[in-house]
Amino acid sequence: MKLERDAIVTAAIALLDEVGLDGLSMRRLAKELDVQAPALYWHFRNKQELLDHMLVAMSTEELRVPRPGQAWDDWLVERTRIQYHGLNRHRDGARLAAQTRPTEDLFPKLEAMLEALTAAGFTPEEALRGLLAISNYVTGSALEREGANGRPTDDAAREAVSQYPNLLAAAGAVSDPDAIFEHGLHAIVAGMRAELEEGQS
Repeated sequence: MKLERDAIVTAAIALLDEVGLDGLSMRRLAKELDVQAPALYWHFRNKQELLDHMLVAMSTEELRVPRPGQAWDDWLVERTRIQYHGLNRHRDGARLAAQTRPTEDLFPKLEAMLEALTAAGFTPEEALRGLLAISNYVTGSALEREGANGRPTDDAAREAVSQYPNLLAAAGAVSDPDAIFEHGLHAIVAGMRAELEEGQS
């Protein structure tokens, strides 16, 4: 069977969902594809390169540039939500994102995103800094969501903070990780908006 890079990546993502990042190995992937492990190294130099391309494949649905007439901040919020939920759709998706680095085929897409932000008035440095801050925030938020299993239940948490009135009143805030994500996302975008307005004043 002739292996194609895309088929390997697709199989690797399916295996990730089945066994998690710790169970994913080149040997196990080769077994799933019914080939010998060295066959995979014709396409990927090592496991890290495979992981990098897996994240790219998992991120293809992100909205790369604004739709015609779409404001930069509305676009940024929308694409960030897509990125966040995309990581959450896959087992250990956030851990994968934290361990990977951009591949060269992402550079044209990143350039297009920078063009959209510089057209709105950001400098290239401001635009990239904002995108990286949001990317790090998405990964951290998704990691936090992945790690939520096994934590105390809401009732247990309320009991633990019962003697602290402000913590008790705010305890419900920790029950919805998506709401927390939205709050932080809008805070970051508001900061970028303020930076842009300051630079234009």
